[in-house]
Amino acid sequence: MDNARLASDAQREAHLKDVTRDNVQLLINQILSLPVKTTTETHGSSTGQDSTMTLVRLPVPMTDLPREKPLPKAKAPTKWEQFAARKGIQSKTKDGKLVYDEASGKWAPKWGYNGINKQLDNQWLVEVDDKVKNTDKEMIDPRTLGRMERKKLVKKNELQHKRNLKNDK
Repeated sequence: MDNARLASDAQREAHLKDVTRDNVQLLINQILSLPVKTTTETHGSSTGQDSTMTLVRLPVPMTDLPREKPLPKAKAPTKWEQFAARKGIQSKTKDGKLVYDEASGKWAPKWGYNGINKQLDNQWLVEVDDKVKNTDKEMIDPRTLGRMERKKLVKKNELQHKRNLKNDK
């Protein structure tokens, strides 16, 4: 910038236009010296005709912006993580909660309310294994047996949960 030309009112506008034009021309020359890629797209236009675009690949930023806050510190492993590390237990991938039921043609939960694990309760005909038979008295209904097993698992889980809460204290 020339201070003498900026001081006079007559030359100020002309000088600012000249400097701006030169700087914009330098910037455009720098951008056009970068690698160029040309593409043709048909789906982007509303008329259905091919449209050609020229894209300029910008360079990778050289300065990384600093973080406002420091990196978070690593958390201490939980009791389960310590136990899993000692025993060599690997985490499993989740399969999801829903399963496709081909009989009804809908997605249903694996367990819980209207779960697939309760299908035995709804069957009109149930095959009885020799293990299930109670020869002393009468036969045990497999429907009630499955329900009792589920209830037993729930109680066992609750007891383990209470024991874990007592151990944490």
